[in-house]
Amino acid sequence: PTDVPARPPCVLCFNASDPSGAGGLSADLLAMASASCHVLPVTTSVWLRDSRHLHGHHALDAEWIDDQARTVLEDVSVAAVKVGFAGSAHAVAAIGAILSDYDELPVVTYLPELAWWTDAEREAYLEACEELLLPQTDVLVGNHHTLARWLLPDWEDDRPPGPRDIARAAAVHGVSYTLVTGAVRDDGIDNHLASPELVLAHVRFERIDATFIGAGDTLSAALTALLAHGSELGEAGAEALRYLDQTLVNGFQPGMGHAVPDRLFWADDDDEPDERDPAEKP
Repeated sequence: PTDVPARPPCVLCFNASDPSGAGGLSADLLAMASASCHVLPVTTSVWLRDSRHLHGHHALDAEWIDDQARTVLEDVSVAAVKVGFAGSAHAVAAIGAILSDYDELPVVTYLPELAWWTDAEREAYLEACEELLLPQTDVLVGNHHTLARWLLPDWEDDRPPGPRDIARAAAVHGVSYTLVTGAVRDDGIDNHLASPELVLAHVRFERIDATFIGAGDTLSAALTALLAHGSELGEAGAEALRYLDQTLVNGFQPGMGHAVPDRLFWADDDDEPDERDPAEKP
């Protein structure tokens, strides 16, 4: 109908359902809504998690994940895709097949920390990511330690790998760019968006005396949303990092465990961001 206003960009998100609201689809929905995107959430697994610990998860069958995504893709025009935690190696294969069929869409993949998983499950998942997901990925997002341990397991240099080192390792699997967070420096935390040849964006955070959950999902969701709007990658990376920084500065502690980014900090009535320690906020 001609009287229907222009719609916001639609973003397809593969991620877990997190009842704590810290990460997974909860983070995707809030961060992307903050960037004026409509989220198409595809549930891959169900976390059993509170603000302190991940106690377990139930992975959905790959067929259910495939059906969710393809049903929406046949109906809605999608501007970008974010892949978070897929739940299982079989689900990674299903998602990779979908992305191959819709290879014109920009894809952002976030790799969370998987140390809680068994060695066999983690290795199978990462192997599937290398073979089936990374070749479809435009930007890989992850913590410096997590990505370096995965992509550069035999690193022997005395210095830690830099963002371009990690980008070169990701490029072997077909990834064009990496957004590496959490590189600790004496005066702060460095975050880089890089290709094997150059750094497109660099944003430094001041250290915050709190441990957060959901930061990686927040950043990758914000980046995907900005790309869905058609932003240039370097500009989108810098803006997504600045957004993450403010969500952390204004973070809060919802329970008895870790802090959570405030993805709706901009909706606060206060004119100035709250500079208090997130662990001290109500």
